[in-house]
Amino acid sequence: MATTHANTAALIYDWNEKERTAPLLRRAPRFVDESIRDGIQSPSVRDPSIEQKMELVRLMDRMGVQAVNLGLPGAGRRAQDDVERLLRFIVEEKLRITANCAARTVASDIHPIIDISQKVGVPIEVMTFIGSSPIRGYTEGWDNERLKKHTHEAVKLGVDHGLPVGFVTEDTTRSHPKTLDVLFRTALEAGAGRLVLCDTCGHATPDGLRNLLNFARGVLRSMDLEDTVELDWHGHNDRGMALVLGLYAFEWGFHRVHGCGLGIGERVGNCSLDLLLLNLYLLGQLDPKQHDLSCLVEYVEKISEATGVPIHPSYPLSGRDAFRTATGVHAAAIIKATKTGDHDLADRVYSSVPARVFGRKQEIEIGHYSGRSNVIFWLREHGYEPSDELVDRVFNFAKSQNHTLTTEEVKAVIAGG
Repeated sequence: MATTHANTAALIYDWNEKERTAPLLRRAPRFVDESIRDGIQSPSVRDPSIEQKMELVRLMDRMGVQAVNLGLPGAGRRAQDDVERLLRFIVEEKLRITANCAARTVASDIHPIIDISQKVGVPIEVMTFIGSSPIRGYTEGWDNERLKKHTHEAVKLGVDHGLPVGFVTEDTTRSHPKTLDVLFRTALEAGAGRLVLCDTCGHATPDGLRNLLNFARGVLRSMDLEDTVELDWHGHNDRGMALVLGLYAFEWGFHRVHGCGLGIGERVGNCSLDLLLLNLYLLGQLDPKQHDLSCLVEYVEKISEATGVPIHPSYPLSGRDAFRTATGVHAAAIIKATKTGDHDLADRVYSSVPARVFGRKQEIEIGHYSGRSNVIFWLREHGYEPSDELVDRVFNFAKSQNHTLTTEEVKAVIAGG
């Protein structure tokens, strides 16, 4: 007799789609992966080997990430060598992903990018940045005239050498509109094709993001550049809002959003690029022909391995506990769904993320909150006949503990007789 599978989508009432305040996306989303630049500026990470960086770039390309920041060549010879090797790697492997590099608004940072681009014969987008907030200006002793001069010279240098230039205002979300107006206009008049609005200190709320975006659009509109200059969003996670703001940025019309695998980066990190991809997939906003997310968990694991940053057990999708439960009520529902043979039902009855789509699966463990069904399921999954005596023995032992049992502990109870 054939098994009848439920229409899982019809069994979920989706409040997320009721009275949406904005269209999901105005255009196909584009991403900038900052993992091997901003990501490795975290004081707790190690700089990956060139081979590890190549592996990560290959995965980024497979996932449909459009651009990768290869580093800051102005930091020294090692950084320059890595950027050149990675750019050659992109060419040799015929990857779709394009390259950009960070640079302060000084010639000594921009010339290495020009040199590498000319050697390899591939354009590199220059992402030249300068601190624009009053608190930074006060601390550094900068005035607007100095900022304007550095902006003009840096952008013009890149443009004069035939490179696309994005102008990055650090700490945009705490900068005065008078300063931003001057710097935006200066950069655009010098030939910048992109403005990158930065939440460098993780200060913004959704209201702040919307207000800043509207301001930037106003400047572009006043210069008749609204249809030719693109806007990027680069956010940090100090308030824990980076992912939410990344999603809003796409909804409200930014062309690209920046992020890092596993959310690594300065202080508490950047927007988690993997979670941004995950959420857009769940919202039905990614073209499967352009974005292969079957390697999304592998990407996060490789980021962790390359940088030495552990994946927290409860980290969404990739964490050890993402699809793992020892709670009796939860496990019972998952077990019942599993018995129907409907994997989608089993994946979704106690999760909003379909584990099997990303190479994961539901895991039932045994602990002090477990029911007998946990024990029976676990024993069968591990090749043991769940006799009443054996189930009682394992169940009673679990109830006497204060943690989820390891496989070794369960097997020891089984062997103990």
